[in-house]
Amino acid sequence: MPRVSSINERHLWCRTLCLLLVGFICYALPWTVFAALPTTGDNQTVLRIQGSNTIGAALGPALVKGLMEEQGLLDIRIEASDADNERRVSGKTAQGQRVFVEIAAHGSSTGFAALKNASADLAAASRPIKDSELVDLEALGDLKDPDAEQVIAIDGLAIILHPHNPLTRLDTEQLARLFSGEVKTWEELGGIGGAIHLYARDDRSGTYDTFKELVLARRGKHLSAAAKRFESSEQLSDAISRDPQGIGFIGLPYVRQAKAVAIVDGGSQAMLPLNSLIATEDYPLSRRLYFYLPPDHNPWATALVRFAQSARGQAIVALNGFIAQTVQAMSVAAAPQMPEGYQNIARQAQRLTVNFRFEEGSATLDNKARQDLARVVDFLKQHDKLDKRVILVGFGDAKNDPARAALLSKLRAMAVRRELARNGVVPREIRGFGAQMPVAANTADEGRIKNRRVEVWVY
Repeated sequence: MPRVSSINERHLWCRTLCLLLVGFICYALPWTVFAALPTTGDNQTVLRIQGSNTIGAALGPALVKGLMEEQGLLDIRIEASDADNERRVSGKTAQGQRVFVEIAAHGSSTGFAALKNASADLAAASRPIKDSELVDLEALGDLKDPDAEQVIAIDGLAIILHPHNPLTRLDTEQLARLFSGEVKTWEELGGIGGAIHLYARDDRSGTYDTFKELVLARRGKHLSAAAKRFESSEQLSDAISRDPQGIGFIGLPYVRQAKAVAIVDGGSQAMLPLNSLIATEDYPLSRRLYFYLPPDHNPWATALVRFAQSARGQAIVALNGFIAQTVQAMSVAAAPQMPEGYQNIARQAQRLTVNFRFEEGSATLDNKARQDLARVVDFLKQHDKLDKRVILVGFGDAKNDPARAALLSKLRAMAVRRELARNGVVPREIRGFGAQMPVAANTADEGRIKNRRVEVWVY
């Protein structure tokens, strides 16, 4: 230690040493030590999550466990409670305090109801919040704000049959007639087996809400009263795998021993619920899984949302059978039904597993697209593709004037180009293919929104 000539100099030297030591510790030790979440006593419930069974059955507890591990908690346990579809995750702090996260998974609508009556800190939903729920919860703040509405994973609704059922594809019109009870036998669909047995999730389920919105409501139909209803996804799937006459809808991780069929919507190609088609949301029955975080939030809820969006959180999403939002490049085979220009792109480049979509009725990127911008930019940086290695390909819904549809699709690609340019990306080219290659029917808002998309291709 150098010689110090005065009390003031000694004071300054000690202060400098302290600052250097603190800086070294902050750099050398894991950041989670300094991001420790608050705990005030033993047997404390620090977070309450309510909502979707699709999320709460396994994914939610797994994400909470991952967060607790990140926080350095010990002896982490996931336990079932006395009530069906409820879990409790607990961990022990270094001081020996045990903290709990309570998860009740009784359907997406119950999560928003719990936010309203203050019995939950975070809502899990397997569908977007409804306008009526937004109004009902406006006292909590804007739950459509990008910080409040967080897409944590992509799921696909699989239409499942008994493994020995010979049918391999159905269109959404057939599904609507089938689940409304208008089609009563497998022979009417070209199959065999006699009477059709319908299986469905319960009314509080986001899975049911999604199926109702994407299939039934679009055609003015209602679920048949003869359908056997389930609160548990696992029980529904297992029942169909034992019933040769059964058919049902389920979240992708719960296909289990049943058989999934390919789905057609409008002019789309028949698509199986494959990971790549669900990641891009091209698959007709794909859907987003959400956490909704009120602006005046619980710090544990904030940390869980942040963790779910992290690389480690998205790895947990994939391990639980859902589709992570991690960006990857995939080869796409050129096919005769593709426009010639699109075929040329497919032969030379790879498509990223993300589509940019827009707020309804605007050229503003939706909340998921805003999250995906950072992911795409990181991918391009890691693979040295920032400078003229990207093609943006826009699509739209059908218009009376094909030239207008082509122009709007190119304008959407230009909107994405502007956002990427702010992050140092110089695209090689932008293309607009109008209403060609639809991924959904244009007869409803949901389908038109899905068709208004921008793909990212890389060389």
